[in-house]
Amino acid sequence: MVETAGPGVTGYRPGDRVIGLRDLPDLPLGTHAEHVVLEAAAVAPAPAGLTPAEAATLPLNALTAAQALDALALRPGATVLVTGAAGGVGGFAVELAAARGLRAAALGRPEDEDMLHGLGATWFVPRDGDLTAQVRALVPGGVDGALDAAVLGIGAQGAVRNGGAFAAVIGGAAPAPLRGIRVATVMVRADGAALGHLSELAAAKRLTARVADAVPLADAAAAHARLAGGGLRGRLVLIP
Repeated sequence: MVETAGPGVTGYRPGDRVIGLRDLPDLPLGTHAEHVVLEAAAVAPAPAGLTPAEAATLPLNALTAAQALDALALRPGATVLVTGAAGGVGGFAVELAAARGLRAAALGRPEDEDMLHGLGATWFVPRDGDLTAQVRALVPGGVDGALDAAVLGIGAQGAVRNGGAFAAVIGGAAPAPLRGIRVATVMVRADGAALGHLSELAAAKRLTARVADAVPLADAAAAHARLAGGGLRGRLVLIP
């Protein structure tokens, strides 16, 4: 919620419900705080009908998914592999891919299959098998692109066709551009306009905000340990 709008800010007033992203990690004050100062261009109205915890899942994870799909630059009807599809970024990626007319192969645990089909996945790929073989059995020749939310790197690249596209969402996790595959590393950036579009999708129930757990701010260290352990289905949200 906006407490104070800075000089020259005309789009927001105190009391407005907003969401935003801080993408300046070199500054000493981050977002593990009860108050944070954001540029107006990094902020968007919070989605109507969502709780603050649900709305907080959008700025980092949904923007990362959207910007990774932008980097892939696939046309409607194309095929895309989403690894870590049941996680915070991957779940949004599956839904957004479907909304863009892409056919998604979603990699996850067997117990996630129904949920991933519900998010719009065309195919489900169990993660305990041979990823390349399974995907190429579903899509002969390989998928047009891969969004690697599970940080599998070259282990996921084998499922991509020659001349396709690959998007990594963690720095240093991108494989070499083998077989003419275009490789991009997506480091999320603040974008209020794009975030506003995602907020509208969430308000219209076309984007699912999944909260794995809401954790008190005092327990932030424990939340980071849980995140590092992996296996979360949705986003951990710190509550002041």
